[in-house]
Amino acid sequence: MEASFWHDKWERNLIGFHQPQVNPYLQQHWQQIGHHSGTVLVPLCGKSSDMLWLAGEGHEIVGAELSDTALQDFIRENDLPLQPQASKPLPSYVGEQFRLWQGDFFQLDQAAVGPVAAVYDRAALIALPTEMRQQYWRHLASLLPSGTQGLLITLDYPQSQVAGPPFSVSAAEVESLSEGLFDVELLVRHQVLEDNPKFVKNGVESLDELVFKVTRL
Repeated sequence: MEASFWHDKWERNLIGFHQPQVNPYLQQHWQQIGHHSGTVLVPLCGKSSDMLWLAGEGHEIVGAELSDTALQDFIRENDLPLQPQASKPLPSYVGEQFRLWQGDFFQLDQAAVGPVAAVYDRAALIALPTEMRQQYWRHLASLLPSGTQGLLITLDYPQSQVAGPPFSVSAAEVESLSEGLFDVELLVRHQVLEDNPKFVKNGVESLDELVFKVTRL
C-alpha cells in the first residue's frame, strides 16, 4: 500500500477509521497490562484520543504517524504545546509526555523510540494489507524489549465480502504472525456487525472485534 493512499485520506478528511472517543476496550483492559507507568509506543497513531487517555494515566507517549496533517490536527484540536523538531531519523513533535514521530514507521529504530514499557495498537495492523503485516509486526517487535506487554485490537470478518482497509485479521493470523515474537492471549471477541452499517450495506455476514494481550518474547 502506497504512502500516497494515506496522505490523500488525511488531506481530504476521509478518516472514517478515526474514533473521536477513547476506545472502550483500552479503558476496560489496560489494567491487565503489566506496566502501569513508563512510555507507551503507539504506532500509526493518527490523531487518536487514546493517546490523551494514556497520558492521563501517567504514561509518556511515543507515537508514529505517516501523515503530518494527522499530527497537526491532534496538536491543534487538543491545544497541546508540542514543538516541531528537525530530529533524526524523522521529524517529530515534542512536548511534555509526548514525542510524535512523523514519517515512515519502518525508519524508526530502538535508539529513536527509546525505552518502552508497553505498546498499544488499535488500528495499525488492520490498516495494512496481507503482504505488509508480517513486515510491520516484525519491525514492531524489534523496537520492544523482551517482556514488553500491550494491547492489540483487530477486526475479523469475511475478507472476500468487502475490501479493506480496515482489513480482517483473525485470531489465527495474529497467532501466526506472532510466532517467535509475541505470546498472544485473546481477551475479548465481540460481535459488532449491527453497529457498523457500512459493513451491513456491503453484505458482510459477520464482524467481530478482537482484543489481545501481547507479550514480547
